[in-house]
Amino acid sequence: MEPVEALRRIAFLQERAGEKTYRVRAFRGAADLIAAMPPQTLADHVDRGTLTALPGIGKVTALVIEEAARGAVPVYLRRLEATADEPVDESAAAIRAALKGDLHSHSDWSDGGSPIREMAETARALGHEYLALTDHSPRLTVARGLPAERLREQLDVVAELNEELAPFRILTGIEVDILDDGGLDQDEALLARLDMVVASVHSKLGMDRVDMTRRMVTAIANPLVNVLGHCTGRIVKSGGRRGGLRPESEFDADLVFDACVAYDVAVEINSRPDRLDPPKRLLRPAAEAGCRFAIDSDAHAPGQLDWQVNGCERAALCAIRPGQIVNTLPLKDLLAWSLTR
Repeated sequence: MEPVEALRRIAFLQERAGEKTYRVRAFRGAADLIAAMPPQTLADHVDRGTLTALPGIGKVTALVIEEAARGAVPVYLRRLEATADEPVDESAAAIRAALKGDLHSHSDWSDGGSPIREMAETARALGHEYLALTDHSPRLTVARGLPAERLREQLDVVAELNEELAPFRILTGIEVDILDDGGLDQDEALLARLDMVVASVHSKLGMDRVDMTRRMVTAIANPLVNVLGHCTGRIVKSGGRRGGLRPESEFDADLVFDACVAYDVAVEINSRPDRLDPPKRLLRPAAEAGCRFAIDSDAHAPGQLDWQVNGCERAALCAIRPGQIVNTLPLKDLLAWSLTR
């Protein structure tokens, strides 16, 4: 497939799927630009890696051109083709039906608005078998993060609730901050006691790309980490508790996703409407790399637990299947995965 053909096929499939117009225009514009270019000029840009210096060529369109020019079917196109004949709503509904639980939620012990019991009972009413309670770690003082002593207290509370709510299970957990050097913001002996550890970057989101990549990969390589939370840190919807918009952090996505595969860390598909993180242009290559995923609500209130439908739709659009999603696993299998890394 020639680059022009690949770009135009992507634009066609985007239009058919109802993607935003500006995305379609980006691919059609890139196709028009390189169609008018002498073949040797295009080859030189591909060899030198200078496609993004051309007007109207961004990172995604450049990658498509490079892959096609080298004789491969572009990853972006393969993902679109994989979902071209399956209605997104049906595929998303199948993923939602397969989910057994949610691996990222908050209670009023940190910055959530409701007690643990209410969050758990709501999750059970939604049909879940389990809910991971992942309140923040101590460094995130603005979110009333839990120091080690309070986390230990929470473990006792969860143990009592689990006796009452069985067979439903509240998974002990934490959303632990990834520190500047890639360390984790909690006592590691305590982290080892937890069922689920979601590791996320919350500070210095504008860090240099190389340093941010090293920071994230170091955390992913820690055997205590199960899920990489909202990996770009972006905020795409202004207002509410998070204030204004926030751009994505810069990091080498290929290295980060390769590390997730190597260390069997699930990439979170964060379902919050203000996050929707990672973007679809990163979800597709993450799936192609062989990553596992966790579709999480990141709920801070009971009604937000049903936000998982957003993540299911995004997974369907990127041809991610239930078998690639760790929280489709029954509780026994999930714990076998999370506790034996």
